[in-house]
Amino acid sequence: MNKPSGQIRILTIETTCDETAAAVITDQLEVLGAVVASQEVHSLYGGVVPEIASRAHLENFLPVLDETLRRAETTFDELDAIAVAYKPGLAGSLLVGVSAAKALCVATGKPLIGIDHLQAHIYACRVASGVEIFPCVGLIISGGHSSLYRCQGPLDFELLGGTIDDAAGEAFDKVASMLGLPYPGGPNIQKAAEGGNRKAYHFPRALLNDHDRLDFSFSGLKTAVRYTITGPGKSDFSDIHLTAQEVSDIAASFQEAVADCLCGKAMLALEKTGFDCLCAGGGVAANARVREKILAEAKRRHKTVHIAPLKLCTDNAIMGAIALERYRAGLFESLDLDIGAGVLRS
Repeated sequence: MNKPSGQIRILTIETTCDETAAAVITDQLEVLGAVVASQEVHSLYGGVVPEIASRAHLENFLPVLDETLRRAETTFDELDAIAVAYKPGLAGSLLVGVSAAKALCVATGKPLIGIDHLQAHIYACRVASGVEIFPCVGLIISGGHSSLYRCQGPLDFELLGGTIDDAAGEAFDKVASMLGLPYPGGPNIQKAAEGGNRKAYHFPRALLNDHDRLDFSFSGLKTAVRYTITGPGKSDFSDIHLTAQEVSDIAASFQEAVADCLCGKAMLALEKTGFDCLCAGGGVAANARVREKILAEAKRRHKTVHIAPLKLCTDNAIMGAIALERYRAGLFESLDLDIGAGVLRS
């Protein structure tokens, strides 16, 4: 396939945690090719093991890159830039992606663009919807992040509030472990909750009624679930035997508490900013109950909501299309670009 005259094509690379991903995207937000290689091995350990993740990226990167370019029917000569997510994430994982991107830029002479992984999660809503989403409130909910942003434009993000302890995704994983459900916790909690009574247990909704703060807290919720299962002050789960219905009821009640907190603070952020649009992304945004509550409450308030489609909630390189905004603004990185590590799992 020959590149149309005037078309911009960017190769985007994503290795922030345990997905090795690449995509070729045009300035019309057309995805010419995209590949994601997930690392299933982490399910054996109940969570992502950073050293294993970085080694798997080394093994996966070249096959993912080759298949992406093949699907896109694109050569390096036809690319206009190479973009890579350089923050936040697991240090070893980020180093693989950033080092590979730099090497490709040296070899091809293409400019380098740095991507903020969290901003990219919100931009996934722009890619999927095909409409302008800015200005908006951005809700990023994942294993490492539960944050609200004032997004005046694609390059103008201001943090409004975030988790003061645990992120929503981490809470899903920990509660799933308590209930004897497999990793990852999110989809397995959702599945268990389908047969449960979400009103069976009244778990705390920390900070929900504090209308002066746009922060989240899920540590107390995890503790409440633990005490419900084991009793106060106990930590041993070995002699706990829950019935299938009890597991479902706890899962449903826990999920409802998380959804209430996320929805409530997102609506408060819309109220405080005066914006009419909410955009949500990240792994927890794939949760059906969270999506249902946010969409229903936004509709009641006559607000617009864009939630990334399921395939763009978890880590991928398509959301790296935000690099096009930096390309148009002439915002390129030097080859001494360093990683901005931090806890992250989406």
